[in-house]
Amino acid sequence: MATKQKFEHSELAGEFTDDGITVLVDIFRTSGSNEDWTMEVVTQSEDLIQWDEPFATDRDAFDEFLAVVARDGIRSFLEDDEPSTH
Repeated sequence: MATKQKFEHSELAGEFTDDGITVLVDIFRTSGSNEDWTMEVVTQSEDLIQWDEPFATDRDAFDEFLAVVARDGIRSFLEDDEPSTH
């Protein structure tokens, strides 16, 4: 029986609302490790946006999310017809 992998979630992960749109920002890594952090954004329609490259710190990941929102707007996560990667 395979052991289910456990994840540690960043304190920076959670819901983020801007311009009336709420998304879930999930920043995580394997529990108990010093691995880099993975970031995903889940929209209200349950679309999943994943970043290809991991981040050295959870703060780096969250800052990247904020930069995308500042540059492209939160609606940029909703405009793709298919799940995307960054």
